[in-house]
Amino acid sequence: MQIHFHGAAHTVTGSQHLLEINGHRLLLDCGLYQGRRDETYSRNLNFAHDPRKVDAVILSHAHIDHCGNLPNLVKKGYEGNIFATRATVDLASLMMADSGRIQEGDAEYVNKKKLARGEPLIEPLYTEADAQRAADLFQGVDYGKEFEPIPGVVARFVEAGHILGSAAVSLEIEEKGQRIRFWFSGDIGRYKLPLLRDPVLPDPVDFLLMECTYGDKKHNDPTSAFDEFRDVVKRTIKRSGKVIIPAFAVGRTQELVYHLNMMMHDGDVPRVPVFVDSPLAVNASTVFKRHPEVFDAETKRFVEEARHPALDFKMLTYVQSVEESKALNLREDPMIIISASGMAENGRILHHLKNNIENPKNTVCIVSWQAPYTLGRRIADREKQVKIFGEPYTVNAEVKTIGGLSGHAGQDLLVKYATTVKKTAKKTFLVHGEEKSAVPLMDILSMQGMKDVYYPDLHDSADL
Repeated sequence: MQIHFHGAAHTVTGSQHLLEINGHRLLLDCGLYQGRRDETYSRNLNFAHDPRKVDAVILSHAHIDHCGNLPNLVKKGYEGNIFATRATVDLASLMMADSGRIQEGDAEYVNKKKLARGEPLIEPLYTEADAQRAADLFQGVDYGKEFEPIPGVVARFVEAGHILGSAAVSLEIEEKGQRIRFWFSGDIGRYKLPLLRDPVLPDPVDFLLMECTYGDKKHNDPTSAFDEFRDVVKRTIKRSGKVIIPAFAVGRTQELVYHLNMMMHDGDVPRVPVFVDSPLAVNASTVFKRHPEVFDAETKRFVEEARHPALDFKMLTYVQSVEESKALNLREDPMIIISASGMAENGRILHHLKNNIENPKNTVCIVSWQAPYTLGRRIADREKQVKIFGEPYTVNAEVKTIGGLSGHAGQDLLVKYATTVKKTAKKTFLVHGEEKSAVPLMDILSMQGMKDVYYPDLHDSADL
């Protein structure tokens, strides 16, 4: 039995972990790597293993850094099942189709420049049609229900509390008379987040594969982050500005809408227009309506009363057309614009930043982790000048980062998660985190008495 770390090793994105068991290959996640643009294309294009020899895929959740390279896997010859929770199947199908359209558009844009310079043209990483072929391979499975992805492996999904449909993956493995218990955390959520159920801690296992995105810092209580967000909105509106929020279309957008609904309902902030400007977010919100079975008790009550706090309220407008989106930048009244992508690398958010980042009345509010070298990271790092569509812009708008709104577990919960299996875990592997996050977490786990905690390099392998 072996595990190969082909993604999200020494970085957060590009989740891809390959297990070899009983002569079969089981892939956990197949996400897009996000980083330097010149590196990103080639790294996502080429697999370190043969997709045709993978027997099954298990997907933890629908974020693009976990599901986004499945269409390329299929394009390169993968034909097996892709197992996921039912909500993840619906969300990931949307995410992959949207990504396929973006890949096609990006290739078309790059090729215009290459054609003018007489350079060889590139193909899109994959197309929307490739995304559909990948979606056709999905097998939806209920939480807690056992299934057999490959011979000798019994798997089940456990609530991860990160986004709608997110799951940890429990594997009971038998090979040559040896039985082991393996647990992949996926992305671990947080307690007391709106909409979602709390993450479930792992059962006693022999091997733990765990994310460490925020291994170096504790999060504020979500209530404190909510207060911080409220204050940002209040002071921006007071100076007649716009709050511009790059946000992931799945998960973070719905949580922000929930917060804004509550704030305006309670009179904590003035009622101003709220725009969700992301076709993907609009479609994702319809998926939320289809899966009330994964909501927490509070949200279920709202649903039963036919009013959904994350999706519907009077000041909220879902923007569909490009014309509607452009019109927002002609308006000068105070408003809140939530737009994808979450790391400000593509999509409509770029136009909103271009038109608003130089105005000191406005605020750019960063509410999630930003990958290195992305525009979102440059803004979060308070760079005074950034490039948008290749043109320089001076950052005069207020920049506010609110870490407490993250959907990822902070250091305290990560420690609790790992030490739950301290007595049984033979090895713990930390992935989905930069070195500055992993090293402090490893130190704490060592002090807590956990042995054999590893932070594997990209393409490292380990025996189980």
